[in-house]
Amino acid sequence: MNTTLSASKPHYPILDGLRGVAALMVVAFHIFEAHATSHLDQVINHGYLAVDFFFLLSGFVIGYAYDDRWEKMNVGDFFKRRLIRLQPMVIIGMIIGGLCFYFQDSVLWPTIHEVPIWKMLLVMVIGFTLIPVPTSMDIRGWAEMHPLNGPGWSLFYEYIANILYALFVRKFSKKALSILVFLSGLALIHLALTSPNGDLIGGWSLDPEQLHIGFARVMYPFFAGVLLFRMGKLIQVKNAFLLCSLLIIVVFSMPRIGGSEHLWMNGIYDSVTVILFFPLIVFLAASGEIKGTMAMRVCKFFGDISYPIYITHFPIIYIYTGWVADKKIPFSEAFPISVLAYVSCIVLAYACLKLYDEPVRLWLNKKVSKRA
Repeated sequence: MNTTLSASKPHYPILDGLRGVAALMVVAFHIFEAHATSHLDQVINHGYLAVDFFFLLSGFVIGYAYDDRWEKMNVGDFFKRRLIRLQPMVIIGMIIGGLCFYFQDSVLWPTIHEVPIWKMLLVMVIGFTLIPVPTSMDIRGWAEMHPLNGPGWSLFYEYIANILYALFVRKFSKKALSILVFLSGLALIHLALTSPNGDLIGGWSLDPEQLHIGFARVMYPFFAGVLLFRMGKLIQVKNAFLLCSLLIIVVFSMPRIGGSEHLWMNGIYDSVTVILFFPLIVFLAASGEIKGTMAMRVCKFFGDISYPIYITHFPIIYIYTGWVADKKIPFSEAFPISVLAYVSCIVLAYACLKLYDEPVRLWLNKKVSKRA
């Protein structure tokens, strides 16, 4: 029996907790986004950088979990583990997107009611595989590669990074990996400084420009995370979860830098944050320890719901954003509904975790272990 699929290493609880903090900030970012008139006045302005933070966390955790296992594990085993971990929530996220789709009809997406059910179901089934749909199959009007659940684009690139790691990068020496990370960092800086809006936003469409953004956003943080793990040499950091959580909140909440006249300044902020600040936060978090049962429970809860929140919240955000656009209502008046939307995202994610994700992954792991 191949035990590599059933064995797992202990988690870094603070990293799990930080993932949850970032996911909760993403939901708030998208709620405020419904009321923004432009990138300049968006509240929690840099919440979009959570994607880059997730990529870096994933790279670090992948390095920790798998770098020393390849003598006992093959590429197929690795892909099975990643599919079991990620794919069930991808599927339920697309189903939720399909169930919510026709409730999102609004001035933002005025043709939703014209989309035949068969076409919506076809897009949903394709979404189960995370294969991007071309713009000719866009059923919303935003040219998303996953129109029923927008954040699916980042999982698409997550899988690509996992494939590159398993087939090639895992074999890289520290020097070769450092060169890859350095070149990827240059590509990220170029993207941030030449972006029309002076930021790293984008990657969700299947066109050359958006594909360039998506690959640039995943290559540096993911493989910088792997390199960070391989560098080791952790230190002792007290109150690491609280400190790193505050740092994440501050980074995401920072107002747009430079305004409309100096967009490049915000590009520098994004670059420095992803290239230097995020690795520092992950390093500090990995160096810390959790003391106390309550703190451990908080980190575990945040870690458990982080991925479910991220992959299921957007169908609710679509509905909320369409409602705001129809009513032309400011945030001060929409506040009770925004709180309801926020809480609904958390409740939905927790329900999916307990009633679907954990049982399905347990069943799949048992099935795969029996066949091994």
